[in-house]
Amino acid sequence: QVQLVESGGGLAQAGGSMRLSCAASGLTFRSYPMGWFRQALGKEREFVAAVSRSGDSTSYADSVKGRFTISRDNGKNTVYLQMNSLKPEDTAVYYCAASNTWITIAVMKRGDYWGQGTQVTVSS
Repeated sequence: QVQLVESGGGLAQAGGSMRLSCAASGLTFRSYPMGWFRQALGKEREFVAAVSRSGDSTSYADSVKGRFTISRDNGKNTVYLQMNSLKPEDTAVYYCAASNTWITIAVMKRGDYWGQGTQVTVSS
């Protein structure tokens, strides 16, 4: 079965950086657009970023544009989220997602497969 396992979360100070990783198994990784979503306490889950199958195309939420970078390594079946200039409002559980199509994840902002999430906490 499809497994997406996030890692790299933790505590950071405002202005700091953190890199999240998501290791995928049980699917042909290079065939799936990938994305990151987040859910803050008491709020709905929201789209953060997406990357195309080849890694050539990316999409970002306005709130993270210019600060976060999504990338992937198809040889390692892993997608990354580099987060710089972190803000307290970035505090959330971050989820990795795989989607069957680019439109689903980057336009409709939905995933077909989900990881369990990793907590990111940014202190002021």
